[in-house]
Amino acid sequence: MPSSRRPRTDRRAPARFDLSLSENPFPPLPSVLDAVNIEMARSNRYPEFLPRRLPALIAGHLGVQPDQVVVGAGATGVAMQIMQALTAPGAELVTSSPTFDGYPIMAEMAGLNLVPVPLNASGDQDADGLRRAVSKRTALLVLCRPHNPTGTVLPADEVRRFLAAIPNRIPVILDEAYVEFLAEPDQLDLPALLRRHANLIVLRTFSKAYGLAGLRIGYAFGGHDLMGRIRRLQLPFGMATAAVAAVAASYAAAPELGARVRRITAAREHLRNTLCARGTAVPRSHANFLYLPGPGTATALRRAGITAKCYADGSARIAVGDPAADLAVVEALSERVTHR
Repeated sequence: MPSSRRPRTDRRAPARFDLSLSENPFPPLPSVLDAVNIEMARSNRYPEFLPRRLPALIAGHLGVQPDQVVVGAGATGVAMQIMQALTAPGAELVTSSPTFDGYPIMAEMAGLNLVPVPLNASGDQDADGLRRAVSKRTALLVLCRPHNPTGTVLPADEVRRFLAAIPNRIPVILDEAYVEFLAEPDQLDLPALLRRHANLIVLRTFSKAYGLAGLRIGYAFGGHDLMGRIRRLQLPFGMATAAVAAVAASYAAAPELGARVRRITAAREHLRNTLCARGTAVPRSHANFLYLPGPGTATALRRAGITAKCYADGSARIAVGDPAADLAVVEALSERVTHR
């Protein structure tokens, strides 16, 4: 006889805003969508066995050679490929803590021992601490610029000193997932750094500023020899044909995309200034997110129906740029301050 008890339901209200993944709040530009839809009509055909057109397209945009570029399923996919190609189980990966949460996950998948280096007293990546953490077991080192999750940026001269202090045998991933949000004076002279440091790998993505997270397009570029080793693990048929169309159209729409970036960064600054004026100390960010220190921040956002990337100390990281979501964050955190 069936039970008369009604099934339990989750009475929690669904999230009003999901700001946990640092997504671009805007859909792809119309010209990019048109280009992708044309390729989708030919989806019965396989893409290239190994990607040639996409690396060549990106290389032309960067001013490097095609064999200096490796592409993959987002920056995460390329990072995993780097770990598999350049490290062995039991070796160490040195990175800041907190960092992009994909790095601990991928390190475990690759059998690497993670060596987390806490941020310094100012909340920035500790370049000296990262350098001191290097040992004979170190196989890979990650430096984020802008840093995820704080949005802070190491000065260019500090990056140069840091790279000069790392042994050439240790590959360094310079994670620039949010580089398009950097002001021009904060941009690095990458051609000069790559000429000087054969162990440098620059990692980027089309998921953030370009708003193509769902298409999973990432890439890395560096010296010929190092990138050749990484390319050996390129997955056959691993990049959709639509990726080439999306990237080409995005490059062609650079002025429109630039306007979107400026709109997001303006919203970021407005939100930060508003929160600071209302009693929440928010570090200056150079990305499309803000880091909101705890304690209690994550709880306040959750109670307001806002999903954020939360950390053990109660702090949180939120994507910015959606006016309604930004306003909801202000209201949630203002209420927290009021009830202290």
